[in-house]
Amino acid sequence: MKKIAREIAELVHSTSSSLPSDAERAIRSALRREARGSSACMVLETILKNVALARAAGTPLCQDTGTLTFFVDASLRRKAPQSAFDEAVAYASSQGWLRRNTIDPITGASIDSNVCPGAPVVHYVGSDAKEGHGTIRLIMKGGGSENMSVQFSLPDASLGAARDMEGVRKCVLAAVQRAQGFGCAPGLLGVCVGGDRASGFEEAKMQLLRDIGDANPVPALAKLERRILKEANSLGIGPMGLGGKTTLLGVKIGTRPRLPASYFVTVAYMCWAARRGVLVV
Repeated sequence: MKKIAREIAELVHSTSSSLPSDAERAIRSALRREARGSSACMVLETILKNVALARAAGTPLCQDTGTLTFFVDASLRRKAPQSAFDEAVAYASSQGWLRRNTIDPITGASIDSNVCPGAPVVHYVGSDAKEGHGTIRLIMKGGGSENMSVQFSLPDASLGAARDMEGVRKCVLAAVQRAQGFGCAPGLLGVCVGGDRASGFEEAKMQLLRDIGDANPVPALAKLERRILKEANSLGIGPMGLGGKTTLLGVKIGTRPRLPASYFVTVAYMCWAARRGVLVV
């Protein structure tokens, strides 16, 4: 097994079994806000017990190990080709770090190695100016949360949403209302304003790589993120939809340029198991 493939396999293992520290802090902070003995409190306590057990045993945080999407600096295209990711994922699957989680859509047959055309997903991004050096970022997004992702096209008369930031706010809150506790709340939202249908989902998913506690460098987006988070957590949906003050852990918004005819708002919903990791090469 090549060194780069081995390092990627270890990234998969650690991402699958260990919740990022910022997500764990956010859950602990949410627990302090919930009423003692409430359903929300019990759910969050159970989540934290699960986090500790998975980390100690090196086993997956969730039985659905999700779609593996890698965002790789373009400078690593030669050092870390698609074949290295395929080898790493096949090995991780053989070790039980990943569930047999890939299904042929025509036959319904399991692809036990989790490797086939289109899986794992590898995006080469950015500049290749410093060839051979860079980062590999991984996000593992489960099917339950993926089912709650949604895309809107503005204007949307049903929401009273126009082509502006207020319309974006209405779309995102509608997505939260639609999700309720499905997708394993409390969730994280990655949002893209603009783009086409494909790039909108890519950018929205990339927003989920941000630290939960960071601040958007664009003031208008930072303000909108804070407002949506506050309003979503006032809905009373709560962890797993059982009620409480914590429906979302964070909201992250990015943009892509759009065409005059299109105004998409894309919401990528992520469950509390915000599985993401970084490998510096």
